[in-house]
Amino acid sequence: MAAKLSGSQGGKTIQQNADINVTPFVDIMLVLLIIFMVAAPLATVSIRLDLPPATPPDPSVEQKEPVYISIQESGSIFIADQQTVLETLVPDVCAALGGGNPGCKEERIFVRAEPEVKYNQFMEVMNALQEQGFYKVGLLNEDIE
Repeated sequence: MAAKLSGSQGGKTIQQNADINVTPFVDIMLVLLIIFMVAAPLATVSIRLDLPPATPPDPSVEQKEPVYISIQESGSIFIADQQTVLETLVPDVCAALGGGNPGCKEERIFVRAEPEVKYNQFMEVMNALQEQGFYKVGLLNEDIE
C-alpha cells in the first residue's frame, strides 16, 4: 500500500492511496495463460482406432429371438414362460434356443431379475451359464415390451 505525504500548515498529514496496481496481476495471468496454452495440447492423448464400417444385418438371414431368463425373489427361474431349476438350466436354455444344435452357445441370452433377488442367487445363474460356454449374456433392468 502506498502513502502520500502532503504538506499542510505546519504539520505533515499522511493520506493513504487505495489504488491497486494491477500490472503485476496482469503479468501473472498472461504467464499462466501461456503455460496452460502450451500444456493443454500435451495433456490430450489420442489413440487411433481403425473401426470397421457399420453394415446392416443381412435381411435374408432371419435373426432369432433371444432367450429371456427371469429370476424371481423366491428363487424361481423361468426361461420365457417355463419354470426351470438351476441344475437343468443349461439344457433348458439350449432347448429354448432351438434344440441341441452345436451353435446354441453362440446365441443371445438376456437375464433379468427382480430387485429383491439376492446377489448369490443371481450369480449362481450367471456362473452356470458361463461354465457351460454361454458368453453372449446381456443383463436387463427393465421389462421389454
